[in-house]
Amino acid sequence: MIVFGLEGTAWNLSAALVDEQGVIYEKSATYSPAKGGIHPREAAQHHAQHMAEVVGQVLSHCRQQGLKIDAIAFSQGPGLGPCLRTVATAARTLSLRLGVPLVGANHCVSHIEVGKWQSGASDPAVIYVSGANSQVLALRQGRYRIFGETLDISVGNAIDKFARSVGLSHPGGPKVEELASQAKQYIPLPYTVKGMDLSFSGLSTAATQAAKKYDLADVCHSLQETAFAMLVEVTERAMAHAEKKEAMLVGGVGANKRLGEMLNIMCEERGAEFFLPPRKFMGDNGSMIAYTGLIMLKSGASTTLAESKVRPNYRTDDVPVTWA
Repeated sequence: MIVFGLEGTAWNLSAALVDEQGVIYEKSATYSPAKGGIHPREAAQHHAQHMAEVVGQVLSHCRQQGLKIDAIAFSQGPGLGPCLRTVATAARTLSLRLGVPLVGANHCVSHIEVGKWQSGASDPAVIYVSGANSQVLALRQGRYRIFGETLDISVGNAIDKFARSVGLSHPGGPKVEELASQAKQYIPLPYTVKGMDLSFSGLSTAATQAAKKYDLADVCHSLQETAFAMLVEVTERAMAHAEKKEAMLVGGVGANKRLGEMLNIMCEERGAEFFLPPRKFMGDNGSMIAYTGLIMLKSGASTTLAESKVRPNYRTDDVPVTWA
């Protein structure tokens, strides 16, 4: 079975072909704003302008190799409304033109499923961290239950906001990580864990203020160490509550080596195993949507045109995991 997947919830427009054995082909086009953060309408316009090129290259590869597409999967949410609508329209058109089923995939669940597929994890507690999301989850009673999440902004957003405030160019995360490796001291910053939930907004603001008085490398290091320690604490508690012997890191911020290192240390101390997918599967990509669509379809799930409206606030725990 070959599934065509289309992702475009925010920055990245990506189309891919996937079967049970692996990724067959993938093409992407990434939106990059001239300044500041993401502008939803501009991102949607970028996706619309590059849709024919990205989709066309994947379909061309399909024809050249004599492959038959069995279904179209698309990111139904969560994400930015204008971007989601652009992608959904293209997916519906492809489904109708090719006469194959349509599958609406949850973007967050897709990060988890491609992570398990590519890392070999079987039943992990999941740390999902990106520019828009920060959640700690585990599969319980047929759904990915959220044990803890951000109460305000995501850790990726917090780091990016800080990076912009101190004049670092986009994308800010890798530049903060690079500077942090040059630090000489830790500067105390607000550590905010409320029960199982987290708050990053105050941390980002405090780091911006600290950068006016301290060396930037030291502030970057302190921001990372504080934010990541918060995430590791909640993950360890979730593993205890859900009785998980595995932890897996997914999402764009998961590419940060220090976060992976801290989670691995925690797992070693607990006698648990830490899993990290290959870097190319950490950020938003069409392969994760295609693969999730494939396992959903094999379990009997598909999406009618009437059900295919986008869901910008689509919760991870709203999805019945019928394929597990």
